[in-house]
Amino acid sequence: MLRRPTQVVAIAPSSAAVARKMTEGLEDTTGPVVEIGPGTGSFTRAILKRGVAPERLTLLETNPEFCKALTRDFPGVTVLNRPAQDIRDLGLTDIGAVISGVPVLARPTIQREVLGRAFDVMSPRGFFTQITYAPNSPVSEEMQIELGIYARHRGVVWGNLPPARVYEFRRQTH
Repeated sequence: MLRRPTQVVAIAPSSAAVARKMTEGLEDTTGPVVEIGPGTGSFTRAILKRGVAPERLTLLETNPEFCKALTRDFPGVTVLNRPAQDIRDLGLTDIGAVISGVPVLARPTIQREVLGRAFDVMSPRGFFTQITYAPNSPVSEEMQIELGIYARHRGVVWGNLPPARVYEFRRQTH
């Protein structure tokens, strides 16, 4: 983290409790599942434990060393050394869920690129879950309105270091 502060932003790997909270509802999804910023794979493990078949799962990771480890540790899962902003360019449609370990709050300029592009290729019932260490939604109300989405706070995992909040984003239905 100290050598590459822009690549690794968590103090410690996410806890199993956070991974369970982040992956709630995956057992009811259809279509592809995309994880952005999988890092060392703590959410990836939880996604697979929820019953998502490896061939349904695509990981977008910008750290080449993490990509090598993820490819080795999760056979059958598609691991791409690409940024989250590339989600529209993967050829995937009707994505059932996006699980995001990318710190949207830490980089507000990419909120539109990451969330907007994800919802462009997501199924109408699809959802986007996001971890944050801030006290509020990592996506402002203004940005939610602009993107046509809304946030639901799934909860706080106090046992994580630091305590983590999980938010779920879905399309607004009119």
